[in-house]
Amino acid sequence: MTDRPDPYTLDITSASFVKACGGPCTDGCVTLARIGDDVWALGDSKRPDASPLRFTTEELSVAGIDPARFGLGA
Repeated sequence: MTDRPDPYTLDITSASFVKACGGPCTDGCVTLARIGDDVWALGDSKRPDASPLRFTTEELSVAGIDPARFGLGA
């Protein structure tokens, strides 16, 4: 077990989200922002008021989400 802080305690008010679309961007797109060392916030452009989910880089990788697709380095 790591001593990593709970990702949901990290402040994301100044996070810079980047959008990536799997198809036409008129449909919903996924948004992603780095919010800490090895921690990401994943949102849904169709639901901008919904709180983004938070994941580690490893968890994103397991889900098949590559931050590089968003122009973000892992």
